[in-house]
Amino acid sequence: MSERRRSPLFELTRARFIEFLREPEAVFWVFAFPVLMALALGVAFRSERTQESLVGVLAGPAAADTVRALAADPGVRAQVLDAPAAEKALRNGTVSLLVVPGTPPAYRFDPTRPESRMARLLADAALQRAAGRGEAFAAREETVKTPGSRYIDWLLPGLLGMNIMGTGMWSVGFSVVVARSRKLLKRLMATPMARSSYLASHLLSRLCFLVLEVTILLLFGWLVFGVRSAGSLLLVAFLCLLGALSFTGIGLLVAARPRTIEGVSGLMNVVMLPMWLLSGVFFSSAHFPAAAQPFIRALPLTALNEALRGVMLEGLGPAGIAVQVSILVAWGLTAFLVAVRVFRWR
Repeated sequence: MSERRRSPLFELTRARFIEFLREPEAVFWVFAFPVLMALALGVAFRSERTQESLVGVLAGPAAADTVRALAADPGVRAQVLDAPAAEKALRNGTVSLLVVPGTPPAYRFDPTRPESRMARLLADAALQRAAGRGEAFAAREETVKTPGSRYIDWLLPGLLGMNIMGTGMWSVGFSVVVARSRKLLKRLMATPMARSSYLASHLLSRLCFLVLEVTILLLFGWLVFGVRSAGSLLLVAFLCLLGALSFTGIGLLVAARPRTIEGVSGLMNVVMLPMWLLSGVFFSSAHFPAAAQPFIRALPLTALNEALRGVMLEGLGPAGIAVQVSILVAWGLTAFLVAVRVFRWR
């Protein structure tokens, strides 16, 4: 009795799965690298204690009195520096503000840096109090710690989106171009395989690793930093699935024509670099000019990051992320359909 024939789609998906596992470098970049980046940035920008403003005081006869006056504010850490060291520290960002003692004192700082403006306000208030200025009133403070307000809470969805984009595009792009350069695609054309099955196998194999990829990063964020989702985890899983499908479709389109690794690498960088910079992975895209916002919001990574943050930080439901979902569907479906038409098999 002949062995039961398996479908071409199953065999191709299985081949993609095994091919990935045989590349330890790819396994590291997909699973370990996002975790290490989350750990490094989460520790660097942890908010367990109030950040101090670093202030330099120019050496001189009144420097010691100025340092004592600044030390009265627990949010200021001051040190005396001679002129060359002070200019270097201010230029390199070692201190956010340089105070030149005198009557009145002078403040040297870069007004474009938020930490410098904050240091200027704190230092001025401390020196004014030391000079005898009284408070017009004593405000009542009500400190709160809002869940999801830390940088790591905001960063983790961005890292998740970035990783989904990177692995979805790079894994597909390299696999397709390597097969084309080795003439494996030409051989596959001689089999009963449907061409759409080959392209769909990349989508399915990508999903095999998506569950592990997302689970590891979210579990790490929860165990190490206490990151929690304010919204439905099922909705987060749906967005990750949709994002993976969308970026895999874009990866297929980018890899549809190039014949060499160098060629597809250049195209991948052209497509992905604007999203790395503009789509709010490490800092908010709101910092870019208003004229660029329509273009930024139309990018698939921006849509994915905004949707993930909306669910995880704000607890939004399906209606609240409908626009972002529509953008991801449009990008993925359009890219896949175009890739099927323009794909080069030789």
